[in-house]
Order: sequence, then structure tokens, then C-alpha cells
Amino acid sequence: MENIVVLTGAGISAESGLSTFRDSGGLWEQYNVYEVATPEAWEKDQNLVLDFYNQRRKQVLEAEPNAAHYALASLEEKFNVTIITQNVDNLHERAGSTNIIHLHGEITKSQSSVDASLVYDIDDWELKSGNTCEKGSQLRPHIVWFGEAVPKMTDATVITESADKLIVIGTSLNVYPAAGLIDVAGKEIDKYLIDPGEMSVGGVDNLTIIKEKASTGVPKLAEKLLANACA
Repeated sequence: MENIVVLTGAGISAESGLSTFRDSGGLWEQYNVYEVATPEAWEKDQNLVLDFYNQRRKQVLEAEPNAAHYALASLEEKFNVTIITQNVDNLHERAGSTNIIHLHGEITKSQSSVDASLVYDIDDWELKSGNTCEKGSQLRPHIVWFGEAVPKMTDATVITESADKLIVIGTSLNVYPAAGLIDVAGKEIDKYLIDPGEMSVGGVDNLTIIKEKASTGVPKLAEKLLANACA
């Protein structure tokens, strides 16, 4: 089977009601990102950071996957699909996708603040002060904060290099290092960019731009790819 690699960004989750950085009136607009999403913020005010991510986690648990998430899951019928997501929600998993790389972490998990290899599921929406890891250290959100390395980037790069098709959905391609993955894919493979906004993408070979929102553009593309696979 062909290998399809999918890179997803905030746009696909926004249609499920989750705030993006740029949403007017969204959750992020209420905070200075450097006060809630950096190692320095954690050192300065753990309670503020915990509360911020508790609010985000509650939103994620209340949200539902949309048609784009389900369409990506359907591709597994005929293709080896790897989803590389910049999103920290679990909507891809809940829609049925089975092979997902979370570049920026997972909101439904926590990690030790002294040993990043110690990762735990969060039972509900709230991570509290006093919740500790097996080493006795306060648990923090399992999120890659601004200024931190992206540990899954190496895996994502290797997988993208082996792609037979690349689909990019709902991302501005302005956030690095994830944005550089489109340049890693083979020049000869088919690439699809699904986003309703104006995109500045130059020098990318075999690129088809689908100017639709994810919930309409992704199901159409998935239907086409599945039909061609059966032909």
C-alpha cells in the first residue's frame, strides 16, 4: 500500500470549536502566550499555567471530531496513513485514526517536570497543584512549549521522506520546524494543500491547492484517493 503522510494544523480543529492562536475572542487572546506556554512561565506561576491548560483540556474533551477527521481515518482502508499533527487535542484518535505523531504534545497527558520521559494519562480535565510523578515532582502539561525542542521532529522528518503522497491541512505553514516538512517530501510525489485562506507557497513541485475548509475539502480528496486506489 502507498504511504500517505498528513500534516494537520489548527484549522482542522477549529471546525470542532477549538480556539486557535489567531481567533478573535478565543482562549489564547485572553492570555499573553509567554505567560502560560513557556518554561519561564512555569517557573514563575505554575498555578496560572495549570489553570490555562485545564481550561483548554476541558474544551477538548467537550469537542467532537468533524468530517475532516473522519475522512482521514477512512483513508486507512486503502493506504498506510501517518498523521503528523501540530495540534495537542485527541480528535484524530477519537475519529479512528491509528498512527499519529503529536509534534507539540498531548493535552490529555501530563509529564514529570524533572523527567520528560515520565508521561501519564490525565483521567479527567483537571491537572492540579500537588499531582506528582513517581519521583515526587509536580506534573506539568505534556506540551512542547515555546522555546523547547520538538522531540518528535526527527520521526516526522523520516516518515515524510518516505511518503508517496503528502496532504497538508489547516496550517499556515508559518510555524517551524513543522512547516519545513513540505520541503522534506520527495519532489516527485503528489502534494495537496487544503485551506481556505491565502497561502504563499512557492517552489513546491506537484502541489494541488484546494481552497476549502477542512470539513469539506478533506472528504472530497479522501473520496477521490480511495476511488483511484480501487480502480
